[in-house]
Amino acid sequence: MTRGAAQRPVSVRARRGTDHAMTPARLAALLPILLCAAACAKHKPPPPPPLPVNVIKVEPQTVPLTKDLVGRLAPYLSANVTARVSGVLIKRDYKEGADVKADQVLFEIDPAYYQAQLNNALGVLGEDQATYENDKVNADRYHKLLPVGSVSKQTVDNTDASVRTDEAKIKSDKAQVESARINLNYTKVTSPISGVASQQQYTVGALVGGGTADAGGGGTLLTTVNKIDPVYVNFTMSAADLLTLRNANESGNVSLAQQDMTTVRVLLPDGSLYSDPGVLDFSDVNVNATTGAVNLRARAPNRRRILLPGMFVTLRVTLGQQHDVFLIPQSALLRDTVGAYALTVDANSKVVRKDLTANDSSGGSAIVTQGLAAGDLVIVNNLQAVKDGTEVKATTVAAPAPASNGTAPAPSGTTSGSNKPGDAQ
Repeated sequence: MTRGAAQRPVSVRARRGTDHAMTPARLAALLPILLCAAACAKHKPPPPPPLPVNVIKVEPQTVPLTKDLVGRLAPYLSANVTARVSGVLIKRDYKEGADVKADQVLFEIDPAYYQAQLNNALGVLGEDQATYENDKVNADRYHKLLPVGSVSKQTVDNTDASVRTDEAKIKSDKAQVESARINLNYTKVTSPISGVASQQQYTVGALVGGGTADAGGGGTLLTTVNKIDPVYVNFTMSAADLLTLRNANESGNVSLAQQDMTTVRVLLPDGSLYSDPGVLDFSDVNVNATTGAVNLRARAPNRRRILLPGMFVTLRVTLGQQHDVFLIPQSALLRDTVGAYALTVDANSKVVRKDLTANDSSGGSAIVTQGLAAGDLVIVNNLQAVKDGTEVKATTVAAPAPASNGTAPAPSGTTSGSNKPGDAQ
């Protein structure tokens, strides 16, 4: 090539090929990396060991059939103390909030007017009795004179009629005396029953009364007396639940107790369990058309007077026994959009999800009526770390025991199966 000849330009492709050419220096730098990759390909890391979990082996059990319901307390007996006659209240003869006996005087109304009414009735009675005695003597005399013709038959008949009229007047007068005496007695207002007397509604000096209650007039309410030992607990149960229980009783899954054997435990507003159990003593045969519920009532002893009328309480009603159910801890019962479920371990040590029906609880355990079989292994811990298909190493722990009838109900707002997978411990 001559010096003057034009130089041929080097192509871009040739330049790029030169830039990426594998030089000996680059080969020396990449050799250790290639050797390490080949060694790692020959020796893969071992799989992680199975996750350890605790399981319980479930078996069918018979547990108390309980329902947590809300009720309201009412006195065993309640009587209004009213003023049955009108007058000025002159005295209160009891201590508010204290025990009173039946027929004990609680209030006194000014008796002056009613004493005068009684005295007047007694005077009229005495006058008519005197007239009767006089007419009776005359009638006897005329009857003796009639045979000898000294008096006419008409005169004798008239005197006999006068005697009969006097007898009728005396009966009427005696009734007036009795009425006046009753009204006078009503000025001492007594308690109809034995119990606890409430606060007075009117003070001394007030004009009370407005008519005789026995005659249909409205009297003035002065106070109320309640007998609160024992005490009633009024509550309701939906007709649908009651029908379900009776159907289960007929199928043998449930054994319902007799009414007088149905026990009731009361949970007080502070969360404590009332010590003395009650018993169901009334079940209505009608369904409330508005609420679709049946009225029920229990009776509970109240010797210490802890239960007060008007108080709302939670009830745990033991209706009988449930048969062939399974108990699992509440923490093992999970829920998602599908429903309640539990994680179990199969014969291959793999986790298996089982959908459950669990609508009730017993103590700290959920009562499973469908979804489990005898001998199933239910996982009770590490629920966040396992899922369906995970291989685990299971360790069997003690299963929960059935709760007794005296188990306290769960706090208000807690229901069985409320745990979610994220809440499991």
